[in-house]
Amino acid sequence: MALGDALVALGGSFLAAGIIARLGTRVGLPTIPLFMLAGIIFGPHTPGLALVENPADLKVIAALGLIFLLFYLGLEFSLDDLVEGGRRMVLAGVLYILLNVGGGLAFGFAVGWGTREALVLAGVIGISSSAIVTKLLVDLGRLGNPESRLILGIIVVEDVFLALYLAVLQPVLNGADSFGEAALSFGRAFAFLIALTALARWGTRLVGLLVDTRDEELLVVTFTGLAILTAGVAEELGVSDAIGAFMIGLILSSTRAAPRIRQLVHPLRDAFAALFFFAFGLSIEPGDMLSVAWPVAIAVMITLLLNVVAGVLAAKLNSFGRAEAVNISLTVLSRGEFALVLATMALAAGLDGRLAPFIAGYVLVLALFGPLIASRSEPIARALSGRTAEARKRGEDTDTDTDAAEAGPVSRATGGSGHGRPGAGPEGTGGTS
Repeated sequence: MALGDALVALGGSFLAAGIIARLGTRVGLPTIPLFMLAGIIFGPHTPGLALVENPADLKVIAALGLIFLLFYLGLEFSLDDLVEGGRRMVLAGVLYILLNVGGGLAFGFAVGWGTREALVLAGVIGISSSAIVTKLLVDLGRLGNPESRLILGIIVVEDVFLALYLAVLQPVLNGADSFGEAALSFGRAFAFLIALTALARWGTRLVGLLVDTRDEELLVVTFTGLAILTAGVAEELGVSDAIGAFMIGLILSSTRAAPRIRQLVHPLRDAFAALFFFAFGLSIEPGDMLSVAWPVAIAVMITLLLNVVAGVLAAKLNSFGRAEAVNISLTVLSRGEFALVLATMALAAGLDGRLAPFIAGYVLVLALFGPLIASRSEPIARALSGRTAEARKRGEDTDTDTDAAEAGPVSRATGGSGHGRPGAGPEGTGGTS
């Protein structure tokens, strides 16, 4: 592609994504599915104007979006959050993962697309969108709610699981031909994670020296280089560029410069992440999504059911009531960026062609439906409480009527005996004497 054509395509992609997302946010829709929708509308598989004929033309730009997205997630992550949250918060997160990832794995095997595809679907269905969940809590003004700390704790546990899951999944997707080869790939990936974890534990001061500058321009250049370089090394080692970016973000989160990096990376994350979601939309053919409409509908219902069960159990575990349980269940319902990361990995690995359109349709539905229903969780909780109270009242009225019906004949019998024996009782006794 000529330079002029490339610049027009890139600028048009940014603009199209921005305009469609702006229109959608006016009615309260999240931006992630709207960026995807823009890619579908202006992609090569939809009639009309195609801004980009070949999605591969945006491959590097889209990769930067994924890198900055996971890098920022690492910056926000802290193992201290798990320690401070306590055992109950960790148990709630583990319970959520077991139910949702387990349900996703069962669904993956049930549709019969293959073992590797089932492993991908386990993560797609099992992991909620950190970006959408966090944005929801802020937009709905619920960060101060008592259950919001538990919701964020579940997200943190998911992030820990994410690192381990990707380390296991990447060798499988790379198509290891034998157990030994798969074990070697996993060992290499695991060793890389251990090295980065050790660096986060004992080498924070050393890394901190690299970003220890008051000049914001130099700080941006340095952390951008660290994020992209680490992601590239991770990709070369077969770990995944996403997990490499996440881990370097985790390391930098413990440095003195972390608050400034979080602030400065925001524009980079937002701009390039929009292109990541847009580029994913370019690869989707709308007709393919229609062909997997039934699996998408079933997966959405399974996800809703599993989230409700997990939310209720997590609420009970932490002594919360019905309103908090509804908030937990519906707030973590949305799926987004991580599912699309897995879809991108699946496309690169050449997995079943139905997987990408399924993930696109699934994410579109839950990324749109999730925030809408979460914003109405409080009226839903009140309605459920009202129905429960009404049912309880009806039960009490029924018990009262039953008691009265049983007591009536006894009263009449007792009253009849009294009238039949005028001398009974104190007055009757006095009368006989």
